Amino acid sequence: MQRNKLSEAIEALQNGRIVVYPTDTLYAFGADIYNEGAVRKVFEIKKRPFDSPLPVAVSNFTDIKRIAFVNDNARKLAKHFLPGSLTLILNKKSTIPDIVTSCMSKIAIRIPDNTVALELLSKFGPLTVTSANVHGMETPGVIKDINMQVREDDVAVYLDYGILQGRPSTIVDVTYERPKIIREGAIAKHNILAVI
Repeated sequence: MQRNKLSEAIEALQNGRIVVYPTDTLYAFGADIYNEGAVRKVFEIKKRPFDSPLPVAVSNFTDIKRIAFVNDNARKLAKHFLPGSLTLILNKKSTIPDIVTSCMSKIAIRIPDNTVALELLSKFGPLTVTSANVHGMETPGVIKDINMQVREDDVAVYLDYGILQGRPSTIVDVTYERPKIIREGAIAKHNILAVI
């Protein structure tokens, strides 16, 4: 991927635009989580119900602690599986706009194991990480097919990483004393349980 494309993506995000970027599973719609107008655009582009919260991606564990309240189980899982195909559900901090979490008190966070994603996130900051598709439709593994699902002016920059067809992340809610596996994905349930 060309260096100037990354700079273009960062500039677009700073201007409240939407980008498509690669993760370790699939392509994602990225918007600045602190820009409510940009987050609203993600819901609109995806035709996603506003009561369906958006997951968030960050580049490191320190950023997770800035966004949410972290406990021992979250630390253990993060140490073993992040960056990687794990999404942690934590209690959010008040700095996170309600639109991101659909007014819920919890937030879903992950650190994708993808060099482009990690560089983008480290240089810009936390982004939405919802799959780049229209709600209810198949998630394409290549940029040209994503392009066909959305209008031309919906997405400012596409960061092309070739074909992406990873399994969805495993989602674990660690806000309970005994963590709950909400969705078993790329990381098997027994591997999660072995850590906590």
